Amino acid sequence: MAPVRASLVTWRLPNGWLDLARQFALFAAAYYLYRVVRGLVDGRAADAFANARELISLEQSLNLFVEPSIHAWATGREWMIDSASWMYVNSHFTVTFGTLAFIYMFRNESFYFVRNMFMVAMGLALVGYVIYPTAPPRFLPEWGFSDSVAEFTGVSSSSASVNVLFNPFAAVPSMHVGFALMLGGAMTRLVSSTAVKALWATYPLVVTFVVVATANHFWMDAVLGALVAAVAAWSAQGLFARARPHAWAFARA
Repeated sequence: MAPVRASLVTWRLPNGWLDLARQFALFAAAYYLYRVVRGLVDGRAADAFANARELISLEQSLNLFVEPSIHAWATGREWMIDSASWMYVNSHFTVTFGTLAFIYMFRNESFYFVRNMFMVAMGLALVGYVIYPTAPPRFLPEWGFSDSVAEFTGVSSSSASVNVLFNPFAAVPSMHVGFALMLGGAMTRLVSSTAVKALWATYPLVVTFVVVATANHFWMDAVLGALVAAVAAWSAQGLFARARPHAWAFARA
């Protein structure tokens, strides 16, 4: 029975417990640094609202200030806004964590490439949050926005709730979109089913709609999130994978 037990552990943990603990520690450290640095904008609420109005002015100058119309259309359909709110709550953590766990367990040879993408993306996002704190649309009711996620969950969010581990002014870039693109791009290359590939290919588009419809991001936040994901992918491929091709290169399914 011992060899069978050992083989099961090997199958479940491709590189053993120590490697799994190392990955947890790395993501935990990155996540808490991410949260702490986000809290550095405490006391900069005025800047955050000014930056949000700058974004609106820029979009208006391009005749592309479409967020109020999208939000109004979604909120006019209860099933739509509730679905979008549910997706907003779950996509950033539940889907991301579950997918990373799947890649680690079953596509381990590609996990370290994806991990490196996430590390770079989170670092770039931190720079954006500190340099350009931005209030999300839901804090601007004068434009017809409401906090649909708070209404859906019953948990109130407040523009005054900045603290060391939470920052409601971290809108630029949208890492909901950045994470969705990195996962969607990786998974379309790691699964063989055409239907599943199609689902992952559309996932970033769905998340983009969700963050705009729920008034949590402007579409420009989403574009910047996509740019961060692109730079992170290039870094993982052009820098990390070249430095350690056998350990950090992406391996197709």
